[in-house]
Amino acid sequence: MSGMQISEPSRSRRWLARLASTTLQSWPQGLDVPLSDLWAVVYQGARFDLKVCAAAALLLWPVFMLLPPRWHGVPAGVLAVVFVTASLINLHYYGFYKTPIDPVVFGFFEDDTKAIVQTIWSDFPVLLTLAVLAGASWAAIAARRELYAALSLRLNAAIAIRHVPTAFVLLGVLLGLFLLVLTTKGTLRAMALGRQNVTVTTSQFLNDMVPNGVIALKFAWDGRKASQNFSDPLLGLRQLGYGTPQEAARVLGLPAGNEAEVRQALFAQGGTPVPGQRKHLLFFLMESWSAEPFLYHDEKHFNVLGRLAPTLSQACHFSNFDAAQPGTHPSLEAILFSTPITPLTLGVQGQRPIPWAVPLLLKQAGYRTVFATSAQAGWRGLDRVLKTQGFDEVIDASSLQRAYPDAQMGIWGVWDHYLFRYLSQRLKEPQPQPLFVFVLTATNHPPYDLPPDHRRVPREQARWGGERNSKDLWPNLDTWHYATDLLGGLVQEVRRGPLARDTVIAATGDHNVRSFGLYATPERRHLMSQVPFVLWGEGLACGSQRRLPAGHADMFTTLFPLIGVEGGYVRSGRNLLRDPQGGASAAQPLSLGYYGRVRSAQGSWTLGDAGSLVCTPPDPMRADDCRFDAALDARARAQLGLLDWNVRAALRQGR
Repeated sequence: MSGMQISEPSRSRRWLARLASTTLQSWPQGLDVPLSDLWAVVYQGARFDLKVCAAAALLLWPVFMLLPPRWHGVPAGVLAVVFVTASLINLHYYGFYKTPIDPVVFGFFEDDTKAIVQTIWSDFPVLLTLAVLAGASWAAIAARRELYAALSLRLNAAIAIRHVPTAFVLLGVLLGLFLLVLTTKGTLRAMALGRQNVTVTTSQFLNDMVPNGVIALKFAWDGRKASQNFSDPLLGLRQLGYGTPQEAARVLGLPAGNEAEVRQALFAQGGTPVPGQRKHLLFFLMESWSAEPFLYHDEKHFNVLGRLAPTLSQACHFSNFDAAQPGTHPSLEAILFSTPITPLTLGVQGQRPIPWAVPLLLKQAGYRTVFATSAQAGWRGLDRVLKTQGFDEVIDASSLQRAYPDAQMGIWGVWDHYLFRYLSQRLKEPQPQPLFVFVLTATNHPPYDLPPDHRRVPREQARWGGERNSKDLWPNLDTWHYATDLLGGLVQEVRRGPLARDTVIAATGDHNVRSFGLYATPERRHLMSQVPFVLWGEGLACGSQRRLPAGHADMFTTLFPLIGVEGGYVRSGRNLLRDPQGGASAAQPLSLGYYGRVRSAQGSWTLGDAGSLVCTPPDPMRADDCRFDAALDARARAQLGLLDWNVRAALRQGR
């Protein structure tokens, strides 16, 4: 429990900490919480556990009525194994994604399942987890058997011996059923125990410990169903507190006479893009490109940036920037389609062109559109979806293998240096039309392997200023450096070559990574979703927003005007190269996470939840500057709600 600070009474606090934390190793360094918060988490978690147990009892009741008593242990044992399995999945899921099970979990079946299994085998303690599963399941089954013998059999025997009247037995059965139903609901109040009851402290880490695996899976399933419901355009808006798009538009100060007027206000108005001479755009979505390593780079003692470092003096580096989603495919969809709904393109919606898709707009503007990745394009059907949505070419690991026979296929694709080698050669060819290349890297991903001939850079480990709980920290930094150095090499090549004046390069990360920490302490919370966003181009005026909160939603709102595309795209965010208006709450720059987390310069919170506010960075001398701003929250909910409504209304089934 290195780095954990626990005050007296130490014995009680340590015991409670073991209950509140998923494992001893996962307790974040430096996190100190009040004893009352730990008790609150234990109490609320117990309520959710009872809810699951009661629901299981109600589910098994008719089964027990049909089966003879000697067979009752079989269905009860199966449910015990399911509960323990869900809990262990939740434990490792939190370790990877820094959140309880969420809708991304269904990617196990939608991604390359074989690659995921290989990654799990290489990166997680599979055998130990199976041993814990067997031991915990056996203990649960044995405990049920003993309780059945001690309580149920004795109670039945006592009723038979003392000849308890049937009416009293029936009353007891009805009372038991009532208690089961009440416990399943979890409360006497009108609103059943649910997602709204998870927030019991100001610590997101502790709140994440409240739902057990079954409850977290239930929440994920509900979110998944909502994301695939295109029959109700107002579904997302209502969940965010707005009855109509006009209501949300008024909060943002947009025209709100009718739905058509609202939709028009959501799109940039500059006329339909027409073919013409425009700047090339190279956009890099770097796998797991967390922002934190930028903070500790030192050329001699802690080199993590490699060849990227000397390019930053000529770049616009937005260093207070968040990913829209916590996963690769959700972020990819958020960026290309301005959608908080994910997965969006796995169903029928991906089989028809989305009118505001980034590659489609650029293709209409006369660009040659290319998607290039070192991964396999069959992942989540991207080979089909991307061409439908406007990409002229899809270059993936198989394409790179054909071009470079020495490229060997790994778990997730080929090494990234083959991808950058291809890009270098492609950019040397004559370009008869402006080129848009969307690049997705893959090597900086568990199990954090590198090419056999790659020389790892020695670093003074003491200079890492973040958390150190993960065994993958140093291998992850090596793969992070590998990909970043390759990006820097290509940027240098383009900036020194004939395309320098006519090319804009942009790079960001798809999401943060687990090995850099849990970011549970208030002073580190703002780093949880941070990724870099860097722009290179001739004569860029970076403006004053480089250190203001921003996110993926702001990228193409910034890039389209920069390359000469004037209209047709969703105004999902703000132009980061323009000076923001200051002053009022309504004009404060925000970083909007499409999964419901929002951040201002003062703090971060879950949309609509005043109790979830975390001040970042904390400053006791300026405590009055950080408070929940209802107007700011309303603005963020309106912005996210309108993006959700735009997608559902335009792509709803049958339209």
